[in-house]
Amino acid sequence: MVKIVGIIGSLRTDSYSALALKQAADRVRALGAEVKILDLREMKLPFCDGGSEYPEYPDVETLRETVKNADGLILATPEYHGSLSGVLKNALDLMSFEHLSDKTTGLISVLGGQSNSNALNDLRVIVRWVHGFVIPEQIAIGQAWQAFDSDGNLKDTKLSERFDGFAQSLVELSVKLKKSKI
Repeated sequence: MVKIVGIIGSLRTDSYSALALKQAADRVRALGAEVKILDLREMKLPFCDGGSEYPEYPDVETLRETVKNADGLILATPEYHGSLSGVLKNALDLMSFEHLSDKTTGLISVLGGQSNSNALNDLRVIVRWVHGFVIPEQIAIGQAWQAFDSDGNLKDTKLSERFDGFAQSLVELSVKLKKSKI
């Protein structure tokens, strides 16, 4: 069984990134993978200062070890000013190649306006830089405030189908990469 870690890259109380990540995580679990969610709203992380030790912040070690022990990642972020959220970028900056390399990674962004790929493209560059593997399927949800019903489910059938393909690709590629390491 592969282990997937999802990171909610939003601090918003009613986070659409969290709703989107839940949609992906439910589908990944349905395919037999183990999923753990790291909610940055619940973690006490310092601003990255370029150092490697943050002894007064135990959540840094939790973040690092959880990601290091995963086979794959799902990164979900709101798009702010044409890029990923600062909180997700900071969390990624607190980790290194040791934690992020060789991870199959799926990317999700949510936007208040029209859908685009700026945050996804920036995340793709970051993941490649640390020697991770980004799946081709990616999800950008424009006008996120309209995308979910009151129970947090997707309203659009085609978007729901895209989440299915996203989960399938993430799990399949994570399994293949894990087998290649044995």
